[in-house]
Amino acid sequence: MKKMAILSVFICLICSLASPAFAESYNWGFNKGKNGTPADAGKNFNEMLPKYEAIYKGDTTKKNIYLTFDNGYENGYTAQILDVLKKHKAPGTFFVTGHYLKTAPELVVRMANEGHIVGNHSWNHPDMTSVTDEVIRIELQRVKKATEKLTGQQGMNYLRPPRGVFNERTMKVAQKEGYYHIFWSLAYKDWVVDQQKGAAYAHDEVLKQIHPGAILLLHTVSKDNAEALDSILTDLEKQGYTFSSLDELMIEKHLPNRMLY
Repeated sequence: MKKMAILSVFICLICSLASPAFAESYNWGFNKGKNGTPADAGKNFNEMLPKYEAIYKGDTTKKNIYLTFDNGYENGYTAQILDVLKKHKAPGTFFVTGHYLKTAPELVVRMANEGHIVGNHSWNHPDMTSVTDEVIRIELQRVKKATEKLTGQQGMNYLRPPRGVFNERTMKVAQKEGYYHIFWSLAYKDWVVDQQKGAAYAHDEVLKQIHPGAILLLHTVSKDNAEALDSILTDLEKQGYTFSSLDELMIEKHLPNRMLY
C-alpha cells in the first residue's frame, strides 16, 4: 500500500508539471486579406489578444503599413533590404535572435543607427509553450541585454514569438517582462531558402494580400524578398499607402510605452 501511495504521488506530480501550463498551445494563423479586405484571425484570437495587448494589425480604415522582418540568421540579404528601406524612408522592425546578434552584429548596429526598431525573437528560438516561465524570461532578457550592449539603445518593447507558437501563459509572461506580442496580418511562405520562386512571385503575394493597417512579415533570409522589396514599396506608395513604425502604432492604439531601463 505504501508503494502504491508513493507511486500515486509521483504520478500526480508528473501530471501537475505537464499541465495546465504546458497543455495548450496555438499556432498563429488568420484568414488572408484579399482585394483590400483586411485579414481576420477569427473570434478566438480576436478576443484573446487584447487581454495581453497583443497586436496583429493596425487601424483598417487607414492606409498605413507596418514593415516587420524576422532575422533568425543572416543569409546575405539584410543589407540590401536596409538599402531599400532607406530609399523609401520606410521604418522597419527587425526581430532578432541570439544567433543573429552573435553572427551579424554590424547589421544590428546599422538597423538601430538608421532609425529602425530592433525587436526580440528570443535567444534560442524555442517553442515558448514548451518551456518554463523562467526560461522564457531568460530568453527575452538575453536578447535585450545583448542588443543594448551592441547598439547603445536602451529598452525593448516588441516580441515576435518564435515559430508563431504561443498561448495565454507565454503572452502573460512576456507582458510582465514589458513586451507587446506583435503578430502579423500579411505573410507568405518565404523562409525556405531552397524554394524561392522569384521576385515577381514575392511581389504578387504581398500585393494581393495587402490591406489598410497591415502588419507585414517578411524573412530576411529570402532572396525573393530582397529583390522584390523595392517594387513592393513603390507599388504600395502608388496605391496611397504610407509606412509607419510600431511605435506609431502603439500611440495610435493608445497603448503605454513599456520601455525597460
